[in-house]
Amino acid sequence: MQAIRIRGARTHNLKNLTLDLPRHKLVVLTGLSGSGKSSLAFDTLYAEGQRRYVESLSAYARQFLQLMDKPDVDLIEGLSPAIAIEQKSAGHNPRSTVGTITEIHDYLRLLYARVGTPYCPDHHLPLSAQSVSQITDAILAWPEGTRLALLAPLARGRKGSFENDIAGLQAQGYVRLRIDGAMAEIDSLPPLDPATRHDVDVVIDRLRVRPDSRQRLAESIETALALADGRIIALDLDTEREHLFSSRYACPACSYSLSELEPRLFSFNNPAGACPCCDGMGVVDYFDPGKVVAFPELSLPAGAIRGWDRRNAFAHTMLMSLARHYGFDLDLPFGELPEAVRQVILHGSGDEEIEFTYLGDKGRHQVKRHVFEGILPNLARRWQETDSGTVREELSKYRSTRACPECHGSRLRREARHVLLGSAVADTTPDAAQATASASAANSTSTPASATAPATGHQHGEVPTRPHGSMAIYEVEALPLSDCLIWFEQLSLGGARQEVASRIVQEIAARLRFLNDVGLNYLSLDRSADTISGGEAQRIRLASQIGSGLTGVMYVLDEPSIGLHQRDNDRLIATLRHLRDLGNSVIVVEHDEDMVRAADWVVDMGPGAGEHGGQVIAAGTPAQIEADPASITGQYLSGTRKIAVPKRRPVDPATLPDAAQCPAVLIAPGDQGDPQIQPALAEGWLSLTGCSGNNLRNVDLHLPIGRMICVTGVSGSGKSTLVNDTLAAIAARELQRAHSVPAPFTAIHGLTQFDKVIDIDQSPIGRTPRSNPATYTGLFTPIRELFAGVPEARARGYDPGRFSFNVKGGRCEACQGDGVIKVEMHFLPDMYVPCDVCHGLRYNRETLEIRYRGRNISEVLDLTVEQALEYFSAVPAVARKLQTLADVGLSYLRLGQSATTLSGGEAQRVKLSLELSRRSTGRTLFILDEPTTGLHFHDIELLLGVLNQLVEAGNTVVIIEHNLDVIKTADWLVDMGPEGGGGGGRVVAQGTPEDIARHPDSHTGAYLARYLD
Repeated sequence: MQAIRIRGARTHNLKNLTLDLPRHKLVVLTGLSGSGKSSLAFDTLYAEGQRRYVESLSAYARQFLQLMDKPDVDLIEGLSPAIAIEQKSAGHNPRSTVGTITEIHDYLRLLYARVGTPYCPDHHLPLSAQSVSQITDAILAWPEGTRLALLAPLARGRKGSFENDIAGLQAQGYVRLRIDGAMAEIDSLPPLDPATRHDVDVVIDRLRVRPDSRQRLAESIETALALADGRIIALDLDTEREHLFSSRYACPACSYSLSELEPRLFSFNNPAGACPCCDGMGVVDYFDPGKVVAFPELSLPAGAIRGWDRRNAFAHTMLMSLARHYGFDLDLPFGELPEAVRQVILHGSGDEEIEFTYLGDKGRHQVKRHVFEGILPNLARRWQETDSGTVREELSKYRSTRACPECHGSRLRREARHVLLGSAVADTTPDAAQATASASAANSTSTPASATAPATGHQHGEVPTRPHGSMAIYEVEALPLSDCLIWFEQLSLGGARQEVASRIVQEIAARLRFLNDVGLNYLSLDRSADTISGGEAQRIRLASQIGSGLTGVMYVLDEPSIGLHQRDNDRLIATLRHLRDLGNSVIVVEHDEDMVRAADWVVDMGPGAGEHGGQVIAAGTPAQIEADPASITGQYLSGTRKIAVPKRRPVDPATLPDAAQCPAVLIAPGDQGDPQIQPALAEGWLSLTGCSGNNLRNVDLHLPIGRMICVTGVSGSGKSTLVNDTLAAIAARELQRAHSVPAPFTAIHGLTQFDKVIDIDQSPIGRTPRSNPATYTGLFTPIRELFAGVPEARARGYDPGRFSFNVKGGRCEACQGDGVIKVEMHFLPDMYVPCDVCHGLRYNRETLEIRYRGRNISEVLDLTVEQALEYFSAVPAVARKLQTLADVGLSYLRLGQSATTLSGGEAQRVKLSLELSRRSTGRTLFILDEPTTGLHFHDIELLLGVLNQLVEAGNTVVIIEHNLDVIKTADWLVDMGPEGGGGGGRVVAQGTPEDIARHPDSHTGAYLARYLD
């Protein structure tokens, strides 16, 4: 069968849909938000494909898999086993990284365990293990006739007189020792100073290098190895140079040794490899002085530190005693106190005792002398001693994380951090040991025995620096994926190690190549999973699927281009085509114009959203869609409809702060703005200087106030670090007293022109099914008040709380207001069935008897925003909030729709509507991160209208965006780059969209030019 045949699909808002989709093709489903694309792709096609596959398994196997509900459809034919790659985050487990998700970390662990070279952390010497015969061959390779002494190193840098050890050696028949580099007869040895560190070597044998001395040499080597725990020194008596050998993975210069290398040593999720200080997390929690001293501009009695002000009599008394002892003014602002005083207050007085005066129970003063614990140690002790979750929750407000002081963020223990791999690292595998031993004898750089190191004994041979090109596993994982791929492509081990490593390296390189192909070249393998966006997580899963090489599968993807710059879009499209060419059906829910044009088949859903959608408006090739006058998507593709470039609010680049010192600023002649602009606006800039978080390179950011600004750039260029981690965090801390810790920066100017900052991201509006748009936006409160005001409700004494499904009273207690009952099915997935008491309505019978304009509270929650807007048109407090939801393109949402079913883009627009419904001061800084996620061309037009309303009211809107239809309408652009990761982190250009389009180094400008024509 060459087509997937769908007949009578009625899932969600699909209206008895009948459709044929070609198999083994790249199919794009597009249309307005809420038109039914996801209902068709995920809730119908994927759900049925997955359900049929799971049902084919045994009952035992099914208990471990989730059986999806059967979609409401009459017939689906031609389905293949289905795999969904959605926009879900990669999880919130702090132990998960890009490396563990893609399993590249597992291959790396195996690689380092099999062909890595362990090094001594102190002497940087390779820990090589050689057999007796290999050591013998190495020594016999010396020039014939060489006089040598074989020494067994007994002690290195150890204090003691060694009387018992020497007596034992004498009893075994040994007659000579080398003490601190000097030979001595054991009988005439002077007493050793027990307070001094000594080096003690036992002379095992003295002989000349001759072919016929092999047997004697081998026996002496065996004796020395047994006596010195696997170590031996071969001393050339003619040159006084010494050569080090070991029969185990041990440092010849000290006692450091390792057992056999195993993959678990390189796992930060295994106790054998995890850093013991941070347990493999890479970070440690600590009480942050910056959070503890919340208001350094205030004095201690006035509340510089919460809980240590004058309202706490005990703490205030202690501070007064401290002030008397150290002679400082307690009424000075904390930030103006001497540094030494601030250190004592925060960290304690150490061993210094202080006289404290306390007020006893009977009002008598008591004097006690003791050390002052310090506020930070006091908090740390309370954290350790308490078992109360409430106390810990309160104390956690003052804690931050920082890199582990032991592993410096690498997560691994010391032994794993000093195993190196690289083209220049010596081969120490058994097969190559002979060559290594010979090279050690013939070419090693040695030092005279007289060269001593006081702390660690003799410095046996020159301490080599790290071999060029070699890296530890944590260093490889810290590379951007593009550089990591290059490193593995250039890795040449040689000999037996190359043969062992070749298959592992091929697998790692293949997976890295797929990750680079989907535009993730700026990520690193050690990037924590909880810092990855939904779009990045989706592309990671996509790369993993390409690597699996499956054929005959139906892949369903949800907007894979989210967060991707136009430059990287072409590679993503090529990747999807490659997936198709393997013999798979690829179905993509997408709005990106390039993706739609690249499809083999396009289905345009509509004509509207919600109740007005659920139909196929057009289906065919991109050219057929473009020619179809009924298709809204086709109208935008053909240019019949397009998002117009508005008349810009002028920005005068001549007023840019320090314009002469900013080479990144592009000021085009003749584009100096409208001369009629008000001087106050022309001179209004928000300037942030010296930003250096993550990959930012001392960036200066200048934003015109009262304008719509887009920050653009390729993925990983530093946009989020600059805007979210630096600007938003500073503004939240300074304007709203938030506990946010911004990324490093030097200074900020112009922030006083704002009264608040609103950071509207794509995080969920609630994490439980009880959260919904009505509760989040505050709609539910006036609605419940309306129902409580109905005469019958007043007669019964019902208050607004009666109409809440979260508290006892009006809700159905059988399901506690959930509307469904969870039924455990053991070997089948848990089922949720409608409550047989309230029948899914959430409320009890008495509450549902109260009606407002013919509907009860449950029926009102089931209304869409569009329906509710008409229903509540006479209630301004409700209608205004509903109108803002409709303005941002969410008219299809139901008031009681669970927050867990909303996409990231929908959640972001719900938050935006909440801010729109509030009274504007005209001095708000709005920050949005890719607000066009999930939006069709038509929806973007609506969104731009809303954003322009905010700006026209005097507010400043800063948007991180890749969508060129939004970028072209901005008043000012800041383009980051030029590349991602280490190749980015600076401002390539800033100016109007026309300025950026003309800039030769801007990747954004190259694509923007055709949108401005």
